[in-house]
Amino acid sequence: MLDAEITIVVALFPQLTQLDFTGPAQIFARMSNTRVVLAARTLDPVVTDCGWAIVPTATFDTAPPSDVLFVPGGAGAFDAMLDSDVLRFIRRQADAASFVTSVCTGSFVLGAAGLLKGKRATSHWASLHMLSELGAIPTSERVVRDGAVITGAGVSSGIDFALSLVENLRGREAAERIQLTIEYDPEPPFATGSPKNAPPDWITAGRRDAEATRLDPVRQAAAALSEK
Repeated sequence: MLDAEITIVVALFPQLTQLDFTGPAQIFARMSNTRVVLAARTLDPVVTDCGWAIVPTATFDTAPPSDVLFVPGGAGAFDAMLDSDVLRFIRRQADAASFVTSVCTGSFVLGAAGLLKGKRATSHWASLHMLSELGAIPTSERVVRDGAVITGAGVSSGIDFALSLVENLRGREAAERIQLTIEYDPEPPFATGSPKNAPPDWITAGRRDAEATRLDPVRQAAAALSEK
């Protein structure tokens, strides 16, 4: 795909985490000969977790087949994973795609669509362990590739994910040039950006809170998969 036109279709749903989408989108926009399609149920603006909206460019019915399917995460992912229209769209797009991808809890939508069975995949650290309910192999890495499936961990890892995707599609130099263009050279002010370094009680509380609101829809999605 070094020179071929690439179509990236992004699945949008209410209450997605805006940085899950906008971080990668900033990189997609700098990749040569690439078309980015923002698909949602309708063309109405989709409200993010920040309160402002993203305007879709296509509906689930009108979006073209993708070379890359990308699903961001957010609290809304746990409603999307139980939405038959969303899952039908995800499966249809995945059939044509060379890469099926997600960031953060977008991996749960892929899992609910039956696309992560037996696959190594990552997600936000607080929810990662629940991916096993959907047949995935939870993997605590910032970016995980298993065949045609590429998943990114929580929120800010979307930038790392997108640069890795560029390398797969356009080569390493293209990815490195984009990294320089956006001056992505992080020097975080604190060392608590990973569960490897954060206080253990923070991690325990985060996972407990995630299970309280997310485990039930995950198990509902798992039950629906087992019936197919």
